[in-house]
Amino acid sequence: MSATVYKSRSRALRNRLLIAAGVVVLLVVGWLLGRSSAAPPAVSAPATSRPPSPSPSPSPSEAPPAVKVTLQVEDAAEVSGAEMQDTSDSGGGKNAGWINNGDYLRFDDVDFGASPLASVNVRIASDSDKDGRIEIRVDDKKNPPVATLNTARTGGWQNWVTQTTDLSPVTGRHTVYVTFGNAVPDDFVNVNWLEFRPPAPAS
Repeated sequence: MSATVYKSRSRALRNRLLIAAGVVVLLVVGWLLGRSSAAPPAVSAPATSRPPSPSPSPSPSEAPPAVKVTLQVEDAAEVSGAEMQDTSDSGGGKNAGWINNGDYLRFDDVDFGASPLASVNVRIASDSDKDGRIEIRVDDKKNPPVATLNTARTGGWQNWVTQTTDLSPVTGRHTVYVTFGNAVPDDFVNVNWLEFRPPAPAS
């Protein structure tokens, strides 16, 4: 055999070995890639969740502030005994006059609110030397009064002054009766309005 033929066969054998090695390498690489893609995805450990922080407890609701309530006598739902007349008091309108023992005014659905009021102002005028009293009752005119104001002469039937008396605690909606009494059956007072007032602010 000539040297040229030997070299050709040797080169051909080497080429076949290289091709075979390349195929083996490709198979190994393909197998590794197949395993990698088939492997289940790594599962990360779940993050530790913190329990939600508790909501702050709501502060106790504060009672709404008391507000004044004004009753004009001309707005009364019922007037018994007294008569309405034009008034010369500031603000004009009507006042209840010719008031005598046993007369009364009725006011329906008066809302005193959720916080108790403390006093009541009554706008009165009188030219009588006979003392009398104005009593405020709730829900029934025969109920005990929640406020009583003793009247006195003011110097004229249209000489207006504001007098104040204490009020027992009243809240919510009520029918209000303003009743009048005196020892001597005679006209003794005129009334323009009543104003229920909250306690004075703490100093």
